[in-house]
Amino acid sequence: MGPVIGITSYVETASFTVWQDTRAALLPYTYVERVVRAGGQPVLLPPAGSPAGLVGRLDGLILAGGGDIDPARYGAEPHERSGYVRKFRDEAEFALLAAALDAGLPFLGICRGLQVLNVALGGSLHQHLPDLVSHTDHCPGPGRFGHLPVTPVPGTRLAKVLGAEPVAVAHYHHQAVDRLAPGLTVTATAADGTIEAVESASGAFTMAVQWHPEAAEEHALFEALVQAC
Repeated sequence: MGPVIGITSYVETASFTVWQDTRAALLPYTYVERVVRAGGQPVLLPPAGSPAGLVGRLDGLILAGGGDIDPARYGAEPHERSGYVRKFRDEAEFALLAAALDAGLPFLGICRGLQVLNVALGGSLHQHLPDLVSHTDHCPGPGRFGHLPVTPVPGTRLAKVLGAEPVAVAHYHHQAVDRLAPGLTVTATAADGTIEAVESASGAFTMAVQWHPEAAEEHALFEALVQAC
């Protein structure tokens, strides 16, 4: 068995097989497939109980995408377009991330996962990107990915994984980093200036991207995580 990679999950109302409108812990299966293909053993971590206590049993951690973080965590009032805030998920994931960072666990944040990392370390978020960049290409519509290029910063861990040339990736985010947290370094940006990836300035394997590599047959980031484990 390969390294055990914990992946956080949603808790939402869903319909499947014969069950309609059932509260479920769920995750797009592409996350699972990417970890398996990279040689890891995925384990889903719902925001219930005390998932932070599982850090000692994991070899790596992925904080997956999801709804917006409660803006009170970075001292802001809610924007009218902030949505799908799940305070119980915030509580579980902020504690889980703190334990993972303390333990030096290899970490990959995806979309919301980047935002949790930035806020947890003292940063803040733009709550609605179209107000800032005057377009909706980062999130064209419900269930539709945008496909914008991002440019890795030369010399960063991300550039070593993806190369230093612009690469088109799958976006689905209407929020992004505003104030960068101490201890983080920007590792990729979009042409409109949006911060699209960060990593730990300490050199530990702590990486996060604002896009969705699991949705676009991107394997390199998952392979890098598993190798770091």
